[in-house]
Amino acid sequence: MIDIGNTIIKFPPLREGILIKRYKRFLADFELDNGAIVTAHCANTGPMKGLLWPGGRVRLKYCPSPKRKLDWSWEQAEVPSHNELKKCWVGVNTSLPNKLIRNLVESNCLEKQFGAISTIKTEVIYGIEGKSRIDLLLKPETSNADNRDIYVEVKNTTWCEKALALFPDTVTTRGQKHLKELMSICTTSRAVLIPCISRSDMETFAPCDLADPLYGKLFREAISMGVEVIPCAFGFFLDHITWEGIKPFQASQKNI
Repeated sequence: MIDIGNTIIKFPPLREGILIKRYKRFLADFELDNGAIVTAHCANTGPMKGLLWPGGRVRLKYCPSPKRKLDWSWEQAEVPSHNELKKCWVGVNTSLPNKLIRNLVESNCLEKQFGAISTIKTEVIYGIEGKSRIDLLLKPETSNADNRDIYVEVKNTTWCEKALALFPDTVTTRGQKHLKELMSICTTSRAVLIPCISRSDMETFAPCDLADPLYGKLFREAISMGVEVIPCAFGFFLDHITWEGIKPFQASQKNI
């Protein structure tokens, strides 16, 4: 088990620079600290509210490969925190949260919530029409008191209102569908939504009703039907990511 505040993933040091502009959803230009101008892949195709600060500090990964069009990937952004005296590094690579949550399960950090797990599968087809893929499908050990399969949907969460982490930051028909899919299986299996809070300065999670009122409505409906919500928070650094623990959640942005 990894104690809160300790490293869960370590990697070669990222390169720092500043954001010039983001464009065409997948692309962004940066000036590295050595003055070089580079274009990096941006895995986050959403509006990235609160993260796009031209001139703001960023961290990039250099990963040249014949299979890649770009040698650089945008990994982190430094943003103002709810504490005006501080700034916070935020994880912007949306391909990372599934790996982080899997590492938590494999490190037994969620054993209290899930019990002992025998196998983990990814991208398993499920749902109302059999056309969705679950991020993680956990098979409990036979010794568990609850032997139901555990379907885990992970959502990268970077938008906030002061110390309240919010998802989504725009209307998400895909996110709405995922909530419906979780509700469809929660009578026979455990259905779990994990907001992956990719910043260390948040205290609570809520659905962002102002960005997507229908998502907020479905979120509350899902809770009433037995879908579990486990917000997991992480801290982002130059060469590692830390486990910052499970945060409480509230059923709506305004807690009504």
